[in-house]
Amino acid sequence: MKIGPRVLKTGLAVTLALYVCSLLHLESAVFAGMAAIFTMQPSIYRAWKQAWDQVQTNILGAIIAFLGLYFLGNDPFSIGLVMIIVILISMKLKMTDSISLTLVTVLAIMSAPGDDDYLFALQRFSLTFIGMTSALLVNIFVSPPNYKKTFVKKVQTVFQNMSILIRTAVSNEMTAKSFQEQMRELEKDILNLEEEFRLFDEERENFTKLSQMNLREIVVFKQMFKSLQQGYIVLEDIDSFYFQCKPTEEEDLLFDQQLELLIKYHELCLLKYDGKIKIDEPPLKEDILKQTNVFVEQVIDSYQQDHKVQLTVISSSIYHYAYQIERLNRVIEQYLKK
Repeated sequence: MKIGPRVLKTGLAVTLALYVCSLLHLESAVFAGMAAIFTMQPSIYRAWKQAWDQVQTNILGAIIAFLGLYFLGNDPFSIGLVMIIVILISMKLKMTDSISLTLVTVLAIMSAPGDDDYLFALQRFSLTFIGMTSALLVNIFVSPPNYKKTFVKKVQTVFQNMSILIRTAVSNEMTAKSFQEQMRELEKDILNLEEEFRLFDEERENFTKLSQMNLREIVVFKQMFKSLQQGYIVLEDIDSFYFQCKPTEEEDLLFDQQLELLIKYHELCLLKYDGKIKIDEPPLKEDILKQTNVFVEQVIDSYQQDHKVQLTVISSSIYHYAYQIERLNRVIEQYLKK
């Protein structure tokens, strides 16, 4: 089992929060630990945003909790009623992302022993901020994420998994069970990659250090994702339609050769980004879009003879895949020539 940085940082943030509470001799430090857990985020920007949102909602929740403590007391019914009010107000103000921690703050304040012990309630309110601050500091200073390196590494991993599926999709060499398992895994990886790009783009837009990065590289990363996404769509279409129309050996060979050509082109584009292929050298001797046009025309001719409409659907996806990787090659060259 692989332990990621976020797992370790969450544990460290909780440890720091509990240690600070111990130094300040604050009781019920568990509330600080819970606040640290809720505040930990996968990026520095999201940690800042989460902390700021939680500051606002927790102050609001604390005010409501103190009013509830004053007017209603701290019996279980009163605490439950105040929590309902806090949830409704948070939803009205569109602050739903930080409701959980706000409710922890309300519980921490209203569970103070005694109706008049507001100093104890205020102390518990401070526990939440200790936990939030601990998580924020750990997120910033401990193993800050290298988004560029992480994203490129994930692109390479997703591509390797996808290339195996594309190279065996038409030849039907992989067992149906194994193919479906790999498809589900690939879908999950592409969704994770999309989230990784979103994190990367957020950091670039909101922090000076990342915003100075050449915008062309951001375009390259976005195109890397779109190319992989379209490759997955090709696989979905093959899985859904290809074998239903009972293709001939000639059609198998036609599609297999075209897919092999495109996946090789895609691979060489990624190698060009890594600096392993000359910038001005085309990845392949063939004009990939012109060759794909010829392929599509052959599929249309086959459709006119045998009325296999499914093959035209797949060929359309393949053409879009060719377009995306051709564009990937262009944006990589533009970036490298900067």
